Amino acid sequence: HVQLVESGGVSVQAGGSQKLSCTASGFTFDATDSGWYRRAPGNECELVSSISTNGSTYYADIVKGRFTISQDNAKNTMYLQMNSLKPDDTAVYYCAAAVGGRYWGQGTQVTVS
Repeated sequence: HVQLVESGGVSVQAGGSQKLSCTASGFTFDATDSGWYRRAPGNECELVSSISTNGSTYYADIVKGRFTISQDNAKNTMYLQMNSLKPDDTAVYYCAAAVGGRYWGQGTQVTVS
């Protein structure tokens, strides 16, 4: 079965950094378009970053220059490195992958104060 398990949620001070992880089973990230979404309190879910099978990446304007998406094929894990965190980055972060449809992780809370 397709599963995505996230970790790395944290409470951090403004200006700090945190790395989120998403480990997959039932598929491989290196053969799948995948990415990270987030939902802030009172807001709709938004795409933060994505990475395609050809290696191309996308970043929302509000995180460009601060966040980096990557994959470790040996561990079948996707990461989101978040630097220079701001209070507006506070949200539940979800990893997702397109595997004949879109699959989601459980979400992990990031709080910036």
